[in-house]
Amino acid sequence: MSSTTLINPADESVIGLIEHTSLAETDAAIARAVSAQRGWAALAPGDRARALRRFADVVDTHIEELAQLEVRNSGHPISQARWEAGHVRDVLEYSSGFPERLMGAQIPVPGGIDVTFLEPIGVVGIIVPWNFPMTIASWGFGPALAAGNAVLVKPADWTPLTAIRLGQLALESGMPDGVFQVLPGRGSVVGERFVSHPDVRKLVFTGSTEVGKRVMAGAAEHVKAVTLELGGKSANIVFADADLEAAAAAAPYAVFENAGQDCCARSRILVERSAFDRFLELLEPAVQGVVVGSPLDEATEMGPLVSAAHRDSVASFLIDDARVAFRGSAPTGPGFWLPPTVLLPDSRTDRCVTDEIFGPVVAVLPFDDEADAIALANDSIYGLSGSIYTRDIGRALRVARGVETGALSINSNSSVRYWTPFGGMKQSGLGRELGPDAANAFTETKNVFISTT
Repeated sequence: MSSTTLINPADESVIGLIEHTSLAETDAAIARAVSAQRGWAALAPGDRARALRRFADVVDTHIEELAQLEVRNSGHPISQARWEAGHVRDVLEYSSGFPERLMGAQIPVPGGIDVTFLEPIGVVGIIVPWNFPMTIASWGFGPALAAGNAVLVKPADWTPLTAIRLGQLALESGMPDGVFQVLPGRGSVVGERFVSHPDVRKLVFTGSTEVGKRVMAGAAEHVKAVTLELGGKSANIVFADADLEAAAAAAPYAVFENAGQDCCARSRILVERSAFDRFLELLEPAVQGVVVGSPLDEATEMGPLVSAAHRDSVASFLIDDARVAFRGSAPTGPGFWLPPTVLLPDSRTDRCVTDEIFGPVVAVLPFDDEADAIALANDSIYGLSGSIYTRDIGRALRVARGVETGALSINSNSSVRYWTPFGGMKQSGLGRELGPDAANAFTETKNVFISTT
């Protein structure tokens, strides 16, 4: 059996060893899920709702433990990690409202009565990325469980610890054995088996667009439903009439949070040309004010990158120092550190403008007018998130409707709320997670006609 050695990104110390789930173990887990799902789906909706609330309550009592695990395994600042653990609790609590609200419809038809039922899909396989290991997992397993499905979670190789612990807490809360299982292991083994096994009826994948395409192709071969949340190259659009001080103060946290390891990162800042120089003057102290340091320090706002390999990948965008406008600071010594960096690209086609960097690097570019801002924002294969800063609400709404992206914030950089749908356009993904319809994505609509003649 293979394994992964886990490394603390902040100091490069060895945390431990995680054994990988084998193909045979994966098949056994799927069989358990198939059996357990029948009983879980048969529960009265109120009982399923109460089970989710009990799970949320147990998570709530382990917020600090989960946060400390995330700090060690992922390098997230402790304040961020506590928010992430609390978010899991909140998603479970929100999802607990779904079982009693999965209502079908009565449709007027001649000759009888027609009704629809929202039936659970069965077994759902969730493949989780390493950047937000427990929060993104919850976006899938919360509504999937609420809809009456069994769930199998494959965490990322580098960051499995919080997902594993959530699996244990689910059992501690009284969740039936087999309904929620966590299978650490290789994507080429566990992930591929989710794709190929006939009893896994839906796939939820969050990760790179490249891998997402392979998941989609495999799902197509077996005619499986998929939800894909993939890459991003989001734009932060700043018009000259905006509150420039507020926009510049907020901009670093739109891209440097989680060390830029966020598919929603606004890694392109587009500034109206007449305000470009002033915005840069305001942005520099804001970037240099980002507190980069030990994840255990309560004051830290940005920690290290997740691994040496990933740090090197991000650093490859910084080979040409001529494009660097200014940098923040970062610790020296052990750890996978990289300072927040602002680039002024020579062209709109530069690699730093077009490619997803997934690190603390942002490119700032000028635009001429509203039409140019929309065209530049849309000049990407991605369309996940973005921001618009302006005092003109009409302009804000026009630009919001014109930008091809799944989520936008006006005079804000917020992307994710569990109350609202989240997902991308173009090569940023398929489907939506979160929001009031989240559980519906884990159901099949069954139509039943009752003749009255």
